[in-house]
Amino acid sequence: MVQEVTAATFQKEVLQQPAALVDMWAEWCMPCKRLAPIFEELSKEMKEVKFTKLNVEEFPELAQEYGVMNIPTMLVFKKGEEAGRITGLLPKDEIKKRIQSFL
Repeated sequence: MVQEVTAATFQKEVLQQPAALVDMWAEWCMPCKRLAPIFEELSKEMKEVKFTKLNVEEFPELAQEYGVMNIPTMLVFKKGEEAGRITGLLPKDEIKKRIQSFL
């Protein structure tokens, strides 16, 4: 299950998790909308990773803090540190392979 995070919940729901993935997205972003069902499927397959999403329109300060210039961008966190990032819409298998490579 994918959980929406905010600036207020980012610390607890992302940084304090052993492994977390944040989908940086916006309502107007068509590739983001196409990524959503893939992201949901991966969240069910990869139980060892907490899947979250953050709306960059609502929380631009977090996007800026992490240097997110393009969306969709997925940030992979391991023990509170950014371990890697995936930018753009990719096939599900490729996204999964990249997530695993960062963990």
